Order: sequence, then C-alpha cells, then structure tokens
Amino acid sequence: MRHEAGESATTPLRVGARAPRSAQRDRHDTIGDVVHTVRPPTSSAAMQRSVAACLASILEIEVADVPVPDADHPEPWTVWRNWLAQRGLGLVPVSEPARFNWPGPWLALLRADGGEGHIGAVAFGAPPGLAWSPLAGPETFDAVDLGYVIAPADVALWSPSPSAASRRAGTIEAVVIAPEAEAAMVRVDRATARAGRGLEGDRYFEHRGTFSNAYGRGHDLTLIEAEVLDALSLPAGQLAPEDARRNVVTRGIDLNALVAKRFRIGDVECFGQRLCEPCAHLERLTDKAGTLRALIHKGGLRADVLTDGEIRTGSEIALC
Repeated sequence: MRHEAGESATTPLRVGARAPRSAQRDRHDTIGDVVHTVRPPTSSAAMQRSVAACLASILEIEVADVPVPDADHPEPWTVWRNWLAQRGLGLVPVSEPARFNWPGPWLALLRADGGEGHIGAVAFGAPPGLAWSPLAGPETFDAVDLGYVIAPADVALWSPSPSAASRRAGTIEAVVIAPEAEAAMVRVDRATARAGRGLEGDRYFEHRGTFSNAYGRGHDLTLIEAEVLDALSLPAGQLAPEDARRNVVTRGIDLNALVAKRFRIGDVECFGQRLCEPCAHLERLTDKAGTLRALIHKGGLRADVLTDGEIRTGSEIALC
C-alpha cells in the first residue's frame, strides 16, 4: 500500500468527537449483519453512485451524507478526498488490489460489465473477496483494477473507547482438526495442544496449513462462537462446526474480547492474537455463498498456544 503525497486531514477526529457508527457501537458485538448496506443514489453516473454508496457503507453513515459528484465532474475523487478530510480521513491507494490481504472493508473499483468505466464495491478479507456490490451487477472480484483503504490521518485519535466484555467465561462445544490444507475437518472429542505448535493432528501443527508461516503468530489455534453459527443464515443453510474450519467451537464467552488477552482452555494457556476474519478462501471451501460477508467481525479468534495440555469437549474457557 502507498500513501498519496500531500494527502492529510485538516480536522482530525478528537477524543469524544462524533465517529462513525462502527466506532460508537460495542466493538465486541457479535450479533447482526455488520455490513452496513444503503440504497445507492439515483442520480449521476454508475461510478459516482456506487462509490458514494460504498463510502456510506464503510463509514456506516447515511448515503445522503456523502457527496455525489455530477456525471461530468472533472475530478470526482477530489470531491470525496476533501469531504473525507473534514472527518479526519483519507483515501490510501492499494498498489495490488487483487492480492491485497486486509481484515477490514475497503473500496474496490471493478471494471464495469461491458468494459466502459468502473463501479465501486466493498471488498474484504485475506485473501480478498467482495462483501457487497451496491449496484448488484454481474461484476466479480476478478474485475478489480483499483482499490482504496479509508484510513484515519491519526490512528490514535480514531480509536474507540474500550468496553468491558459481559461474557467472560464459557465452555468448549466442539474440537475440530484437519490433517492437511483444504482437507475435510473432522470433529474429535479431545486433542493434545503443544506450545507454539497447536493441536496434534491438525495441519497447522505441522506447518502445512494454507496460511502457515514460520514467522507468523496466531496460527496455533482458531476459535469461533457457537452462538454465531446458531444465528448464521445463508441461502445454502447453516455452517456446521466442520464448515467453519475453526479448531474450537465455544459457547458463552465473548471471543472478540480475548484479543491481546491471556486465557485458558482447561489447563492450556493461550494468547489471543487477533480476530479470525473470514476470507474468499473460506467461502470457496464451504461452497456457501455469503459466508465471507456473514462472518465479518464474527469469524472468531486466532490464538497462540502457550502451554502444553489437552483441549476437550466440555472444557472451560475463561480469562486468566
């Protein structure tokens, strides 16, 4: 990714200033559709209408609050950059959008069907895919030409206030492993956990997972909430624990609240590295359209295993 020279905000967001709804809401909320969809504007050209809708979606505001340049405007992007700067934000160009891995929404410009011009869509994931296309046209992510991340000029001034998690303990409902990358997941009653390796019998234990990286963190163990799977509604039906391709299914605890925290599963101590966000790879393996979008910010947790032990169905999971 590269920053454009000279792009800065004149009125950065201050502590206590009005932030987008995503910053105002409880960051640990795991219920509901987190992709904010809007009705695209009805006037102007397809690119202007779709980009305005994407900006409203990503910032989670009303589409009426986003400027829509005229179809013949010579510099529509200048209009949007100026408007974003008033909110302490900017557009950061993505150098290779087709390979841009990012666990958050960003603005993708797709070649319009027919080859004339571009339309905007919301992309998400690592690897990336389409989360929402406001004009609902036939364009797919394969048609991406350009991409932009909407980023704060000063991250420290944009961070939402932390909120206390209400669900601090729970139980393990399922343990699931696969011996190789993309192999079918198999449910087991228990599995041996090894510090720095993960679960014996799982592809990541032997560094054979799709995203295995000897220098990476958060590949030892993946978790997802049973409540998320229960509430998930896809055209092709619900996701079973095996479909979700996470090692551990929990009930009762807020997994999002475990990021940067030590926690225990039985006698195994773990550390929450980051959210386990969905991606196009997962949606392809499930063969269930809508999986990526449905699991945004609800895909669970990536964790490191810090001590050896056994993880079994029925074990308690709680903060240390």
